[in-house]
Amino acid sequence: MSVNITEIFGSNVFSTDVMRERLPKGVFREVMDVMEHGGNISIETADIVANAMKDWAVEKGATHYTHWFQPLTGITAEKHDAFLTRPENSRTLLQLTGKQLIMGESDASSFPSGGLRSTHYARGYTAWDMTSPAFVKEMTAGTILCIPTIFVSYHGEALDKKTPLLRSMQALSTQALRILRLFGNTAARKVIPQVGAEQEYFLVDREKYLKRRDLIYTGRTLFGAPAPKGQEMDDQYFGVIRPRVGSFMSDLNQELWKLGIPITTQHNEAAPAQHELAPIYTPCNLAVDQNQLTMETMKRVATRHGLVCLLHEKPFVGVNGSGKHNNWSIGTDTGENLLDPGDTPNENLQFLLVLSCIMRAVDVHADLLRQSASCVGNEHRLGGQEAPPAIISICLGEQLESMVDQIVSNADSIQLLASGKLDSGVSTVPVLSRDGTDRNRTTPFAFTGNKFEFRMVGSSDSIADANVTLNAIVAEALCDAADILEQAPDFTSACSQLIHENMARHQRIIFNGDGYSDAWVAEAARRGLPNLASLVDAVPALTTEKAVRLFTKFGIYTPSELEARAEIMYETYIKATKIEANTMIHMASKHYIPTVISYTTRLAQSITSVAAACPGADLSVQRKLLTQVSDYLSQASCALEQLKPLMERVDSISGMKEMALAYRTAVVPAMAALRYPIDALELLVDKSVWPMPTYGDLMFEV
Repeated sequence: MSVNITEIFGSNVFSTDVMRERLPKGVFREVMDVMEHGGNISIETADIVANAMKDWAVEKGATHYTHWFQPLTGITAEKHDAFLTRPENSRTLLQLTGKQLIMGESDASSFPSGGLRSTHYARGYTAWDMTSPAFVKEMTAGTILCIPTIFVSYHGEALDKKTPLLRSMQALSTQALRILRLFGNTAARKVIPQVGAEQEYFLVDREKYLKRRDLIYTGRTLFGAPAPKGQEMDDQYFGVIRPRVGSFMSDLNQELWKLGIPITTQHNEAAPAQHELAPIYTPCNLAVDQNQLTMETMKRVATRHGLVCLLHEKPFVGVNGSGKHNNWSIGTDTGENLLDPGDTPNENLQFLLVLSCIMRAVDVHADLLRQSASCVGNEHRLGGQEAPPAIISICLGEQLESMVDQIVSNADSIQLLASGKLDSGVSTVPVLSRDGTDRNRTTPFAFTGNKFEFRMVGSSDSIADANVTLNAIVAEALCDAADILEQAPDFTSACSQLIHENMARHQRIIFNGDGYSDAWVAEAARRGLPNLASLVDAVPALTTEKAVRLFTKFGIYTPSELEARAEIMYETYIKATKIEANTMIHMASKHYIPTVISYTTRLAQSITSVAAACPGADLSVQRKLLTQVSDYLSQASCALEQLKPLMERVDSISGMKEMALAYRTAVVPAMAALRYPIDALELLVDKSVWPMPTYGDLMFEV
């Protein structure tokens, strides 16, 4: 069935156009003024907006509304309240008041707080984020009006991802405007970070998924031998989309378009059963909201098609994992992209200043940027030959790197490397204009024409943390630049000097080579760049004096909010790893080892029976198989018995940081020791008795 995108796009969103149609002109102007410039609407206006929003949602079939927020779990939360009022004379009315729209109360006791609230206090508040439009979500529980909100504690501490994000956007806008004013731009009233998040994911058959306790409990396979074929032939990447997957994608697109999410790209990714989608850029806070909605919708739509959408960063060992490239740029409300170099970037002083400030920001806060992409699943992906290394660097490409070299060396004039043309040699194919640089897929932070692509974010992770950090560190660099330039007697001379100083001091962060190579690890160490190999290593970056000074300067986080987030990250790592270890113990004890014992018993009985019936028969193959299987069975049993008491000892350690470190250094290797013999057994034991679907079953039978 054909779909008219323009008819359905945004049809489930209480958009600006819908408000213009449904609100009185004066109310609409008041709402738009607050949305664009800040402030508060009157309670009378809120009542009018709430009633219009309720009427619109009811026409869409909504029966309930919810304050939709993003707690520190990394996913979204919602509590549904019906529009019903108290019955009078056996009748009731549907109602949504301005007070209900603007503010709500949620029990915060069961959300992570990292110590921001006492355990015996539970009150939390949600407050309407006017900059993110309300929408209706069509669920099995009914059609729900979702009102995007922040989530704070009784004393105002941020208990969510959205509050710091909005604070960081405000900080970046304020400091970027100071720079623009110095260049004579008086028209811009706001600078907005724009984000587009590419989303990778796997699809597997639901019936097979339900036979894998590891996928159910942890989102990834904790056991599994490689299939005979993986991604070696490169035939999956951009290949023809299989019918069942195509049907899912078509359904998903329609659902996302109705929610106003501008998904434009879909394709097969490198690994079997792996795929990707990508949206058009949108303001940062909307991009975060929309990516959370996208992940939720992907899971829901997959179920309709008898599939399960796996968002874990590494659901299968031996093939590519999934990431989420966070494409980030900054632009004005008048349409100017501050990261657009123009045709002559060597003469574009404003671009060069912004670029130099970003170099400074990434170099000074490389540890924070690495931390912002840390989640448990990314432990299994970052640093492998499929994702950026844990070492933060910037790839500018040959053209911009040459310009930086010339500026640092105080060249008399900056020469621009020509982009050139590309002639394929085919007369019927036009000559192509080649970009100024090739695309480096091994770099964490790459300039790609008029934006930076932060490639480290995990596929299951919220992009909020990465963008909070990006906005904050760039705001600081722009602030420091403005402090200097606003006092300079000769702006142009001072600006050129500052660009030179920033680039000279922070040139070490630029690397255009192979980020996967051992040589880069050694070179990065020589340059003094941090190499934070794991989440546990990266978390301390949140609470350094440097980080506290940065975030408190712009009111993005308080010291206690930073400490809380560090505590939550350690706690999440511990809990997730413990669940994985317990799942391995369960699967090994209840499924794999009993299956192998039964198999070896039958095999031994068969050997005895054949030997008795045919005394001269050659049973060397059977005996060799029995010996091999028995050896691996013994290894698995020993590894299992070592893992159990080890976890008990680690759980007795006091201090979240110390316990997290012990899980990483002791429990994770013990888990690998248990996995090895069971994966080996999978390749030896008769498939007809093997208790779980294999990698081949999961990745190739969709």
